Amino acid sequence: MSKNITVKNLAYLAGFLDGDGSIYVRLKPNPTYRFGFQISPCIAFFQAKKEKENFARVCALAGAGYMRERKDGIMEYVINKKDEIVDFLSQVKPFLILKRRQAELMIKIFEMKENVRDQKDFEKLAGMIDKFRELNYSKKRKRHNLTP
Repeated sequence: MSKNITVKNLAYLAGFLDGDGSIYVRLKPNPTYRFGFQISPCIAFFQAKKEKENFARVCALAGAGYMRERKDGIMEYVINKKDEIVDFLSQVKPFLILKRRQAELMIKIFEMKENVRDQKDFEKLAGMIDKFRELNYSKKRKRHNLTP
């Protein structure tokens, strides 16, 4: 994110994220990873295709991520790289209301991930990810059982 972004624009992005955005992280089974799971974090903004131009201008303020058009006519702006997520959340977090706990937990998950040394540490991290999921409105909530 641009270091020259105004406080007003940071507050606007936070409000947009609170209203038409999502912060989530999930574990995806992947046998090529050390503990058999890939950590997949994401920040996403949503808007109807008819507002594509305005939506593109708003998303450009974030200075990271990419936009795509879904088959259902919804535009989606996605930030899914760790450094970009941490930078974005660190800057908008003071202005978040509805998604402040998700932002704080996402940052904590990244910090915890850096200190994973063994299976037990990874299981604690998976537990944090499960807590994160409880904050969101998912219809497909499931706990991760990491033991065979």
